[in-house]
Amino acid sequence: MSFGDVCVVIAAYNAQGTIGRAVASALAQKYVQEVVVCDDGSQDETTKVARMEDDGTGRLSIITLTKNAGPSGARNVAIASSRSPIICLLDSDDYFLPGRIARLVEAGTGEWDLLADDIIIVPEELAEEGFPLPALEPLKHNVLLDLRSFVTANIAHPGRPRGEWGFLKPLMKRAFLDEHGLCYDEGMRLGEDYALYVRALIAGARFRLTGACGYVAIERDNSISSEHSAADLKKIADFDARCLSSESKLTAAERSAIAAHAHATQQRFAYRTVLDIKKDRGWLPAVGALLHASDSWFHIFGETLRAKMGRANGGGAVVRLLVGALPNGKTGRDGGRSAL
Repeated sequence: MSFGDVCVVIAAYNAQGTIGRAVASALAQKYVQEVVVCDDGSQDETTKVARMEDDGTGRLSIITLTKNAGPSGARNVAIASSRSPIICLLDSDDYFLPGRIARLVEAGTGEWDLLADDIIIVPEELAEEGFPLPALEPLKHNVLLDLRSFVTANIAHPGRPRGEWGFLKPLMKRAFLDEHGLCYDEGMRLGEDYALYVRALIAGARFRLTGACGYVAIERDNSISSEHSAADLKKIADFDARCLSSESKLTAAERSAIAAHAHATQQRFAYRTVLDIKKDRGWLPAVGALLHASDSWFHIFGETLRAKMGRANGGGAVVRLLVGALPNGKTGRDGGRSAL
């Protein structure tokens, strides 16, 4: 790679408190020729704050949408407006540590279409106080992901911190996306990354994963009242169902993984449905909905109990890695290690 190969895409909505940090961290990276911010119909000063971080190099461009299009729509607009051969994603409330992209590129041995590093997850309450960083030691021999492993790694485990690999923010080669007609599903406002990566893997993408290089994700309050709607979760399950019905070349193992992910998402959907009904209509209708979700009772009761215990215990703010130790698997297609 050379200077000018990378475009950092930032979709932002009401992000005036964090967008400046995100933009500045992107402009400071080696290899970055473009930083495209798509203000997704914000009602605050997101565009103004982002523009204040312009370093005068002409690399920053800001697109302001008059109507909110959601994260998928905003990213698609930003990507379409850019010209760099490599797309790099950054959420508006996250940021890069100095040298993140250079470390990731140097760690990306072997051919790749998507190249991701482990993510450093920092609780919001620690974000402004300073926090101990894990060692940034990308693996010299990275992992080549396959579809089954990736989908399986996106099944949430009750009682554990969120760690789905759909949260990864890889470098993506534009040529591969264009060749296979891949873009973000604008009907999805949750799980849109997961869906894009699954479609890329089905299309034959070489998706490599290495250790942490410096993507910092700020973990917001994920209380049950701040989660996405049941409709958002249903769209993820519907995506899985479409894959199972339309992709005839999936192996048995791949089908099993996608079906398991769909089942887990359906349980989360049932849980969220009961909570939404309770919030909007009260306990009695919520109990009625629970009675109709008999196959999800254990999940619903377990999640409710864990939520209450988490609030009672006050949680525990710690910095962690999304993936942690990468799996030692079989040899990949081109000799790299594969998470099989």
